[in-house]
Amino acid sequence: MQYTIESRELTEVHLRRTTVEARDADEAISRFVRDSNSELMSFTKLARGLESIATVKKNDALFLVRVYTD
Repeated sequence: MQYTIESRELTEVHLRRTTVEARDADEAISRFVRDSNSELMSFTKLARGLESIATVKKNDALFLVRVYTD
């Protein structure tokens, strides 16, 4: 399945969009964190199950990350 990952630095307004192939949202965020040399701070699957939200740290910046299927 293809997942879109949107990340936005919490102090910036610029949105970065990445697409990854993964079995599920857990694998998608894991690949994103590994590929971007970041650290996963939190990961929450929303009740409706179509989207997940994470907080990711890279260097001294925190990012709000949205994971969803296309």
